[in-house]
Amino acid sequence: MNQSIERARPWQAPTRRQALGVLGAGAIMLGTDVGLVSALAQGDEKVLTEALVLRDPEIPVVGNPDGDVTIVEYFDYNCPYCRKIAPELRQVVQDDGKVRLVHKDWPILGEVSVMSARMVLASKYQDKYIQAHDVLIGVASKLTAPRVRELLAGAGIDLDRADRDLAANAKAIDAIIKRNGDQAVAFGFKGTPSFIVGKFRVPGILTMAQFDQAIADARKAAKK
Repeated sequence: MNQSIERARPWQAPTRRQALGVLGAGAIMLGTDVGLVSALAQGDEKVLTEALVLRDPEIPVVGNPDGDVTIVEYFDYNCPYCRKIAPELRQVVQDDGKVRLVHKDWPILGEVSVMSARMVLASKYQDKYIQAHDVLIGVASKLTAPRVRELLAGAGIDLDRADRDLAANAKAIDAIIKRNGDQAVAFGFKGTPSFIVGKFRVPGILTMAQFDQAIADARKAAKK
């Protein structure tokens, strides 16, 4: 996991037992986490409502928009672990068929990360958010500003329009990114990627099997 403050360290995949431990004692229901309660006390309730965490109307949905479980990913386009897990996460969503996937930009790795997030969010105004997201998260090397624009153009994004849409909607786009960051910090996430699965907080990377288990746990929790 990339650290927001410390230098990223080599990551070792958790065992299934460790992951299920996270989904048990460590996976916190929204609204009951000590960190969340503290954040609410500081006046962050407007960004930490269940509606904004799971169903922010300003962020496009991947997967089944009517799904019964939502996975929210807090990520950075320059995070190698986010890139590594992206195809597996997409496969889990596709195989399940009833999962809403929401990508929330949390650009903590520098100016290019911020620039990437802003350009992808601007691409939604030409209905090409998914194409823009997929092409940037799918690269194997660190992004640079020129490379971002090259990749987006290659994915069919009209860069001139994206620039205009970004200028016209800069306030709204920056508000989305800030809201995402406020949520991630309030949940106690230390780096990217981090997830909300249903109403559970999952700070770290899971395998496909562990995502399946997290989704099943979320469905069980929703029935209680």
